[in-house]
Amino acid sequence: MAAEDLAGEIVPDDKDWTWVLERRCDACGFEAAGVAREELAERYFVAAEEWVQILRVSPAVESRPAPTTWSPLEYGAHVRDVLRLTLERVELMLTADDPVFANWDQDQTAQTDRYTDQDPEQVAEDLEAAAQRLVGLVTEIEPRAWDRRGTRSNGSAFTVTTLLQYGLHDVVHHLWDVTGQPDGASSLELA
Repeated sequence: MAAEDLAGEIVPDDKDWTWVLERRCDACGFEAAGVAREELAERYFVAAEEWVQILRVSPAVESRPAPTTWSPLEYGAHVRDVLRLTLERVELMLTADDPVFANWDQDQTAQTDRYTDQDPEQVAEDLEAAAQRLVGLVTEIEPRAWDRRGTRSNGSAFTVTTLLQYGLHDVVHHLWDVTGQPDGASSLELA
C-alpha cells in the first residue's frame, strides 16, 4: 500500500479502499463484488500459492524496486497479516452479533514488525498457513451465516461475504503490485 513522496520514503496509505466493493479496481483490474461466495475459497487458495512462490523463488524478494515501493517481501508480510486479520474478523462475525473490529494500522504494523527484516521462507510458511486456515473456514460457512454483519472501527459495515471479497482484493492487488499481472491472473492453474 505504498505511496510516493518527494523524499523517497514510503508514505502511509490512508485511503478507504472499501470502494472496491462497488466497482472494479482501476489499478489492478480486480472486481471484488464479482467473486461469488462459492469461488472465494479457491480464489484465496490460488492467490496464496502465488504469494508462496514469489516469496520462495524470487531472486529480488528483499529488494525494493524503488525507495518508495515495498519489496515483494514487505508486500508478502502484509498479505500474511491481511489473511490473519481477515480470518480473525470472519471468526468474530460468525460468533458475535454485529461486532466492531479493532483498528488496524497496517503501516505501523509494517514498521513495528520490521517487515524488511523478516525471513522470506518464514513469511511464506506463515502466509500459507494463514491462507489454509482461512480457506478451511470459508468452506465451512453455513448458508445463513454469509450475511452476518460486522463493522470496522471507521464505521465501514461488512457482511461475511463482503469482508471476504474486500480481503481478497487486498491479496490480489498486491500480487499486481509485485507481478504486474492484472485481475488476479496467476501463473498457477486453477484446480
